[in-house]
Amino acid sequence: MEIPLWASAPFVLMLLSIAIFPLINLHWWEKNYPLVAITMGILGLSLFLFLTRDLETVWHTALEYFSFISLIGSLFVVTGGILIRIEGPATPWVNALVLFFGSLISNVIGTTGASMLLIRSFLRLNKNRLKPYLVIFFIFLVSNIGGALTPIGDPPLFLGYLKGIPFFWLIGNVWYIWLFTIAIVLGVFLFLDFRNRKGLDEPAFAGAPGIFFLGKRNLAFLALIIIGVFLPTPIRELLMIGSAIASYFLTPKSVHIDNDFCFDPIKEVAILFLGIFATMIPALKFLETHGHSLGLTTPGHFFWITGSLSAFLDNAPTYLTFLTTAMGALGLDIHGLLVQTPKDVVAISLGAVFFGAVTYIGNGPNFMVKCISDRTGLKCPSFLGYMIRYSVPILIPTFLLVWLIFLR
Repeated sequence: MEIPLWASAPFVLMLLSIAIFPLINLHWWEKNYPLVAITMGILGLSLFLFLTRDLETVWHTALEYFSFISLIGSLFVVTGGILIRIEGPATPWVNALVLFFGSLISNVIGTTGASMLLIRSFLRLNKNRLKPYLVIFFIFLVSNIGGALTPIGDPPLFLGYLKGIPFFWLIGNVWYIWLFTIAIVLGVFLFLDFRNRKGLDEPAFAGAPGIFFLGKRNLAFLALIIIGVFLPTPIRELLMIGSAIASYFLTPKSVHIDNDFCFDPIKEVAILFLGIFATMIPALKFLETHGHSLGLTTPGHFFWITGSLSAFLDNAPTYLTFLTTAMGALGLDIHGLLVQTPKDVVAISLGAVFFGAVTYIGNGPNFMVKCISDRTGLKCPSFLGYMIRYSVPILIPTFLLVWLIFLR
């Protein structure tokens, strides 16, 4: 049976809950978000199964969630055992350098790995001048836009690699668009950071500037997790979980204490995304069925529709849906698509990765970074506040320029 659009109602309710309840009563939300997520998830699954009896899709989604939380959770635990202390003044240029470095390494250890590795040190570096925009731009650059160059950078690009896109094809075709986008976002960041005079007018840093690194043994576990990405299920997940367990027990307690490590952030992400994964099944099924009828004929079409949906839905299946749509529209396989209309693949890839920064749920590490930052006492914007104050006015004009210059 074809899934109707109204079956996506639990997913919409889940998004509205995340957006509105913290604004109405934050204390109630912090106590009851598990109940909301599980209730919406059960409602979404029940509705989907009642309409379709499609147990295979539910099982496949459960495996995707297991893989997702295994990756996110293992990286959270392992990077929690790595202490990077950047000693020196937190000037705007130093902050910009950290963000650019994070954007680069996102392509080597993934946006999640780079985010978990650097967010604590970035917050610690700016402890005397912390403001929400610092975290927001970290999410923009390190957790999302930075990872657009390689299949390791972001999950949808890895799926493209599995479908036959050569490993280095993306970097050869998008590096200049990536650099253009990074430059604009970093430019806006520098403008805001120079206006944040807090801490900048204090006496010059008196100590010896440098970067201090503790927990080096966890680099081996981090490498195992990255290698695990290329292995099949369930070996991949077992390797990740095993690495996390070994890392947790082998890391000196002093490192965990200095990193203010606890399991609250990963617990919140795991529960909320359990509800999101369950409720988005009907929405993705509707998209899968009707994607070909959306009249997508240009790279710009693919960029905006893939991006808009990736901001709210899981960007990996959204990416695959429109990659398949592009191939079906032209009657080509992936190799033919790369030769005849490479801009379509570029547009779909960049849309899936870039727009993940538009909401907190657009990409896995976004919510993780927010939760870790909240624990420092810095209250990040709400779901709607993030979009209204930062992502829409900053990112959408940037993406408009990307479309006008490169993808029209």
